[in-house]
Amino acid sequence: MSTYISLVSYTQEGIAKIKDSPSRMDTARKAAANLGGKILNVYLTMGRYDGVVISEFPDDAAYAKFMLSVVSLGFMSTETLKALSEPEFREVISSLV
Repeated sequence: MSTYISLVSYTQEGIAKIKDSPSRMDTARKAAANLGGKILNVYLTMGRYDGVVISEFPDDAAYAKFMLSVVSLGFMSTETLKALSEPEFREVISSLV
């Protein structure tokens, strides 16, 4: 499974309907599971981004399908970082010539 870090910013509509966020989060978790993924953690943050979501998906295509379906609802925009675990990082470094 690949790990993805999503930096979330609420849209004006997302802020206007912020009280519905918990139910949207439940729906997103189900959508992720239907694509073979899992939302591991969700954080409300202060600063440039309103939230951070850590998730795992079997591949980039499954993640893209999930995220496009979520952002198309209009409540948030995202910036995605694909993350490598420490063992994956060490493997990459050890393969350098």
